[in-house]
Amino acid sequence: MAEEDIIRAKKDRLNWFKEKGIEPYPAKSPKGEDISKIIEKFQKQGEFETSVTGRIVALRRMGKASFGVVFSNFKKIQFYIKRDDSPENYDIFKHLDIGDFVFIKGKVFRTKTGEITVHTYKLKLLAKSIRVLPEKWHGLRDEETILRKRYLDILTNENSRKTFILRSKMITEIRKFLNERGFFEVETPILQNIPGGAEAEPFVTHHNALDMDLYLRIAPELYLKRLIVGGFEKVYEIGKNFRNEGISTKHNPEFTMLELYMAWADFEDVMDLCEELIKSVAEKLNVSTIDVKKPFKRVSILQTLKEKTGFDFSDGVDLEKLKQTAELLGVQLDDEKTPSKIFENVYEQSILSKIDEPVFLVDFPEEFSPLAKTYPNKKVAQRFELYIKKMEIANAYSELNEPEKQSAHFQTQVRKNPQKKVDKDFIEALEYGMPPTGGLGIGLDRLLMVLLDLDSIKDVIIFPHLKPR
Repeated sequence: MAEEDIIRAKKDRLNWFKEKGIEPYPAKSPKGEDISKIIEKFQKQGEFETSVTGRIVALRRMGKASFGVVFSNFKKIQFYIKRDDSPENYDIFKHLDIGDFVFIKGKVFRTKTGEITVHTYKLKLLAKSIRVLPEKWHGLRDEETILRKRYLDILTNENSRKTFILRSKMITEIRKFLNERGFFEVETPILQNIPGGAEAEPFVTHHNALDMDLYLRIAPELYLKRLIVGGFEKVYEIGKNFRNEGISTKHNPEFTMLELYMAWADFEDVMDLCEELIKSVAEKLNVSTIDVKKPFKRVSILQTLKEKTGFDFSDGVDLEKLKQTAELLGVQLDDEKTPSKIFENVYEQSILSKIDEPVFLVDFPEEFSPLAKTYPNKKVAQRFELYIKKMEIANAYSELNEPEKQSAHFQTQVRKNPQKKVDKDFIEALEYGMPPTGGLGIGLDRLLMVLLDLDSIKDVIIFPHLKPR
């Protein structure tokens, strides 16, 4: 039967309920028991009376007695109904469809084939389904439909359900880990006057009442540091960042970040915390993609490049020397790439291509790290990036807390890009004094990707951005 014919037949059955004066979409639902607990209880004590609310996912009509399957909280249980028990209930049953939500009440028993089943003597429609669910309840197969109709994917695909259940568990475990170590969770503005804390193109919006442009945040960094100034010594935020840039298997315009700051710490302290956090989460999620007993590798970018090419960038980055380095290492360059992007391509292709395990890359040029402290008498930032499966997962600094130097770095950014603005309020906050501080940002979508060994960020974002049809 064509889908249009099935929908028409389902609408006819919907009208039957209306004609009988039965509300097909009642506001209040009777309470049902959890299917897992019903099965567990039956296995312990045998037959008893129970009730279930859920979605019908299978029907087998056989004249005077029929079977169905109800799905609730990602568990299923069979039900059995006889016309002789209640002709009125059986009449309702005959007008139900796969996809409908129902309440059933009856006695739990085991059929001759061994199936735990509810012998139903009361049946109530809770919501009528009009559209056709994916065929035979085997889950969606079309990638486009999976992403555009995630609700159907989750409903019918156990692997997708597990992914998003694990995502929730991962975030819960991260919060637990940080809370146990004295971190304080906060919320900072998503709408900002000046987008700061990262190099990225922001989304622009307009506030009508104030008649001013605002920006969706590209990072919460500068606000979290203000809180360190204000006396909170350990803070973190889990929330959305927004960057008006490309979409790929590693990038989505909005993504979820963990960002934390701890006073009296530097980037090496944060590195230890980062490794401990990720190993703890991997262990709690019971995934095998990360060896929780083996220390993460730590590699100096500048030292490695010097050994491979003879070029030393510890005193600053010369563009020509950088291009020569790329040429020596066989790194293909795009003429439009900025020096920071060239440098990124160089170390990603020349260092990461040889390393399969988790690795902290340390020692970045100061020019590419305007919010980080440098080593004494060097132009090398106290910074690391964590890569797992050759993908950047985390970025961290010993935070720059010298107002004059931070202001100079902002001014340099503005000279390079006149559209940027100096966040004078943040500089003023630094002038009140910020203690030595280590900061860390972890991309949680990417972290889940590597923990579950998935290839695309769309697989871990429940509703990813897509082009209109």
